Parts: sequence; C-alpha cells; structure tokens
Amino acid sequence: MTTPSLRLFELLETMCAHGRPFSLAEAIEASGWPKPSVHRMLAQLESGGLLTREPGGRRYAPAPRLLRLAEDALTAGTQQGVRHAVLRQLVADIGESCNLTALSGAEVIYLDRVESAFPLRMELRPGTRVPIHCSASGKLFLAHLAPARRAALLDGLPLTRHTATTLTDARALQAELDQILRQGYATDAEEFVDGLVCVAVPVPGRGHRDVRCAVALQAPCARMSLPQALQQIPRLNAAAQTLARIST
Repeated sequence: MTTPSLRLFELLETMCAHGRPFSLAEAIEASGWPKPSVHRMLAQLESGGLLTREPGGRRYAPAPRLLRLAEDALTAGTQQGVRHAVLRQLVADIGESCNLTALSGAEVIYLDRVESAFPLRMELRPGTRVPIHCSASGKLFLAHLAPARRAALLDGLPLTRHTATTLTDARALQAELDQILRQGYATDAEEFVDGLVCVAVPVPGRGHRDVRCAVALQAPCARMSLPQALQQIPRLNAAAQTLARIST
C-alpha cells in the first residue's frame, strides 16, 4: 500500500519527468488520481518549497529546494562511485575482498563491498548486516564509542556464539576493545564465520574517537592467515585516508 508521503514523491517523479512546467489538469492526467487529491498534494509540495508557481499561477515548476536536492543526490552518487573505485583498487592491490561498513544500531551494515576474483569467497552485498561483537568492524566501532554509550550498548547486547572463537565473555570483549583503541585496528579471528579472518581500520572522522565508517579486509584463512592479513594494514589505512577525504 502506497503511503501519502510516497504518493507525494511519485507525483514529483511524474512531474519532473514531464520536462517542463505543468498545470493541475496535466498533473491529474499524468497521475490518474482524483482532482481533489492532486490539488491537495500540489499545495503541500508548494508550501514545502519543492514546487513553485510560474507567473500567472497556473503552472508548477521545480523550486530551488527541489533543485538543491537533485544536485545533492548527484553529488552523493559521484562520491559513491569514487568510493567504490577506491575499494576496487584496494582489492586489486591485496587480492582479497574488501568492504566499507558503518554502525547501524547494534549491528554493522555493509555500505559497499568489492569481491576478490577467487572462486572461494563469501559474497556479502551492500545492505548486509553482521553482529557487532564478533566482526572486526563491529569491535572497531565499539572500541571508539564514548565509554557511557559503549557500556549501555554492551549491557543489552547478547554475545551470541557463532564459532568456537567468538568472544562471549563481556570482560574479555572489553579488554579487546581497549586493546583495539591502543593499536588502531581490529581483527576477526574466525569469530563470525569459521574459516574467515578479517582486519578493519577506521575511516578518520573529525575527532579522535569519531569513527563513522571502517575499511575491512576479509579472506579465507586457507588463502591468507591472520598474520598475513595484518601485513595489509598500511594499505587499508591508506584507503581509509582517501575515503575520509572524499567524505569531507
């Protein structure tokens, strides 16, 4: 079922595709909706600064606010393309899958990912969510949270065991988080999936503890051991610095 807000968006889509200022009658014909509904929606879009009336008051055109939104969307798309290119180059240099992640509630969400060319790999698409306590990126985010927020999150977080090496003891996890802060990177030693290792580094923010994203390397331990993955930290950090510049 389409919500009222989505119907407003659909009307905007239809009118922008029109390619020129449009009248109420043209909006009704293009949308197929009743006149009172279309009239009300056009009034809402006009009052919200997304549409404006041309001189004479009979035709509507995109307002500056809507044009700014379109420009911002195009800029974000360009940034996403550059971001993906950085990950693609990182994978070409390292030879294993790499991803960009962010903290989402009590989980880690994949914002972008480039898979290795090897047939043996774990394919994870953007939008995939993984646990925070047993993933390298998740532990990195936890480590950089303000102490009160970290404590509150850990207090209500079930430390579910996924493999034999998953940390399920809160004190042991806390000790590792402190170590992550000191060393500047986090690892996943087959803690989420058997046979997979991961190393994550922060994408620098404005402050020392401001870590909104992470760059991570993930590989089958049969092909790359954790010590070998740790040797790639300089490359991961270089990519993270580049991504930080793109985001500013």
